[in-house]
Amino acid sequence: MIDADGFRSNVGIILCNEHNQLFWARRTGQDAWQFPQGGIKQHESPLQAMYRELEEEVGLKPEHVEVLGATQRWLRYRLPKRYIRRHSYPLCIGQKQRWFLLRVNCRESDFCLDRYEKPEFDDWRWVKYWYPINEVIYFKRRVYRRALEELAPILFPRRRNQAA
Repeated sequence: MIDADGFRSNVGIILCNEHNQLFWARRTGQDAWQFPQGGIKQHESPLQAMYRELEEEVGLKPEHVEVLGATQRWLRYRLPKRYIRRHSYPLCIGQKQRWFLLRVNCRESDFCLDRYEKPEFDDWRWVKYWYPINEVIYFKRRVYRRALEELAPILFPRRRNQAA
């Protein structure tokens, strides 16, 4: 769904393990790493979209995770001009995202990146909490920082954004 301003509604998924490390995944066939994310379909809530995307991209089901929190508002980023599909309607100039922080409560063997015909990711690893901010593609960095800063107190309540 693309809103009147040209932003596609989307969810971002931050998965953490028992050591507060984050799931970091490589896009299929690329040297580009990111958190799972995906569009919200019409008549779907952000929470419903998050669970659908979680299963489609990572192979996990609701019983494999615990929702710890979510961003309070939409976080937006604009696409660089070269990524905008000028011949698509409605025109999408960027994403507006609701971010969810989830704790994994399953085995690593439960992760399945190729459950569907066109896998989004072909590899993954656990990384330190702040690592993704400088490693994600440049135009998503501000949104990643804002999401991680907002959600950090859930995992690190005494450290106030100084997570390891």
